[in-house]
Amino acid sequence: MNSNTFRLAALAVAAAPVALLVAAPAHATGATTTTGGGKASAVVLRTALDVSLLSKTVDVPLKTTLNEVHAPASAEETALRVRLDGVNHGRPFSVLRADVATANATVDKHRAEGYSNLAKARVHLPGLPLLSLIEVEKVTSKAVCEAGRKPVAESNVLGHVSVLGKRVTLTSGGTTRVHVPGVGEVRLDLSKTRTTSRTAAATALRLEVSVNPLKLNVADVKGEVTLAEATCETPKAPRPTKPAGGSDGGTTGGDNGDGGTTGGDNGDGGTTGGDSGDSGDGGTTGGDNGDGGTDVKPQTGTGHAPAAVDTSLAETGGSSTTPYIAGGAALLLALGAGAMVVARRRGAED
Repeated sequence: MNSNTFRLAALAVAAAPVALLVAAPAHATGATTTTGGGKASAVVLRTALDVSLLSKTVDVPLKTTLNEVHAPASAEETALRVRLDGVNHGRPFSVLRADVATANATVDKHRAEGYSNLAKARVHLPGLPLLSLIEVEKVTSKAVCEAGRKPVAESNVLGHVSVLGKRVTLTSGGTTRVHVPGVGEVRLDLSKTRTTSRTAAATALRLEVSVNPLKLNVADVKGEVTLAEATCETPKAPRPTKPAGGSDGGTTGGDNGDGGTTGGDNGDGGTTGGDSGDSGDGGTTGGDNGDGGTDVKPQTGTGHAPAAVDTSLAETGGSSTTPYIAGGAALLLALGAGAMVVARRRGAED
């Protein structure tokens, strides 16, 4: 057989696996996954009252709110009027009127905050249209929950406070009782705050009410009234995901290397990037009848400088060039097979 023809066939066959092995490995970049957001809320007024009527044996609930918001939201209504069956001849009556009444709740991936503010406000009960349950100059509540920090809750009551027409002195963090003969009793809790490792809540004023108006068909009113409340919950910290494992690149081993650590392609004198030599006699990179050359270079499988890793590759290990490489390899295999057939026929003719 013609040695040149045999060499052509061997070269074509050997080139195919080398072409398949040079595809760059895929590397997945680290991603950040947010496991959950924070929460925040605020409300200017909340009532949870039971109203007993003179003409009926059942109670009528008065459960209402003014400017209750949940993040992200805000509200600025300054008045609240409600209607109760059997009260005030079925006409609406005022529950709260204020110069300023705002509630804000905001949240992002790092911070959650609730805030409420009430100024120049009067609160009324059913059956007491002329006598205010409470009058306040200004009250505020704020709750802040920030990732990596301890939640904070604070409430402030500024200026004078009057309850059932009586000016009272409040004790910070304590309870004040106000009794008015012929009307009833009110207990006030001032500036109540509560915090945990991830939550905070603040309430400027909470009133426990028990009054007996005996007017406008109202026998008595019992329950709770809350002014200026804010809450929050800390957003969960982002958790980085582990990079997906990728192959560490193609191997560069040659075929039938007799003593070479990485097979060379026609490595005459130890050059890199070759097909393993046909009888390598001692070079560190196998050559065709290699003579033990000393110019040893790192083997990459292509005979050129190492290809840069494409960091945009998908996690499957492929890239946009993979179809072309596979097609080229198939073509080389076909050419090699054809060359082998031609070589055998010529050998038979000889």
